[in-house]
Amino acid sequence: MTILEYFPGPGKIFLKEVVEKIKTDDKKSADEALFDALRAIENPIESIAFDVPLQLPKCIRCELKCPGYERCQEPEIKWLRKFYIQHNLNKKPKKVFTPYTERCVDNFIRTELEENFNPPHALGANAAPLTARAHYISRRLEKPCIEVYPKLSLWRIGRSLGIQKSYLRFHKHVITGEETRTAIIQHLVEKDIAFIYHQDIKHLVANPYAFDSFICALTGVLQFTNQVEKRPKGFPKSEKWLAIPKETLDWP
Repeated sequence: MTILEYFPGPGKIFLKEVVEKIKTDDKKSADEALFDALRAIENPIESIAFDVPLQLPKCIRCELKCPGYERCQEPEIKWLRKFYIQHNLNKKPKKVFTPYTERCVDNFIRTELEENFNPPHALGANAAPLTARAHYISRRLEKPCIEVYPKLSLWRIGRSLGIQKSYLRFHKHVITGEETRTAIIQHLVEKDIAFIYHQDIKHLVANPYAFDSFICALTGVLQFTNQVEKRPKGFPKSEKWLAIPKETLDWP
């Protein structure tokens, strides 16, 4: 977990703390340890950013009598049906959507931006346990929670800083990942956008998961400064939208 402080006057970001080793022990669960860490933060919390889905797929949330998703008239299912029809044109075999594992936003990110991303389905095999945990945790929090897809945030932030695309595509690569993470952090520090202690820089570079938590927190700052994308036209209003940095960012 990364804690950032933002100072609106000078427009500066300060990395206050990288909280490590939040895990279960003999006395408390990892979840309770996380709540303790959040309660220990002294300054008011503007938002808490998660890098996993905060909303379950429509068919899991729905309480209506189910006619089957082929005939369903709920906005999210209609959007998914139209999306798949458009993207199945001239494709063989044609893909079928599963509205009990995937969301509209997962598909939008996958195909409708300047770069193709591949977020997992919210309740797919890999993400389902994390989604369930995030759903449980976010319900207990009394602060605004935002959902972030770190790979997309990193892409937008990195491009705005002039970092080459090949670096940004492989920020978790075993060989080149540390070089990419170093470049991002150096740009933020050298441009006087963020103040990060040397020991924290070393940790963010060495640990890709800590780095992702930093990117999530940085996206939260961008949302605070109104530098995230608005919900697209025609996107279902009841479907959760992500905090996505704008393509052009105004750094101090």
